Amino acid sequence: MIGTGFDPDARAEFLAAVTYYEQVRKWLGHRFRQAVEAELVHIQQMPFRFRVLHPPFRRCLISKFPYSIIFAIEPESIMVIAIAHVKRKPGYWYERIGMRK
Repeated sequence: MIGTGFDPDARAEFLAAVTYYEQVRKWLGHRFRQAVEAELVHIQQMPFRFRVLHPPFRRCLISKFPYSIIFAIEPESIMVIAIAHVKRKPGYWYERIGMRK
């Protein structure tokens, strides 16, 4: 299994979502964190099974939450570019990597 790295903005939005869900309901933030971590394991095990959004970036939908993991497969690791809400500002993360929509 290969390692996973996070873009600093992706880590920040992940932690913000955990905090938000924890404020909504006790333990919901913990459940969100577990769901993301489970999907990261799936990505590490079989990264090519996920849909290509814009080469080389792929998307993994997070079960039971309206978020997706946007990532790129690098030679030595998986790089997470965004933990993106699926209904808010689609494609905003393109700016993060210097691409236009």
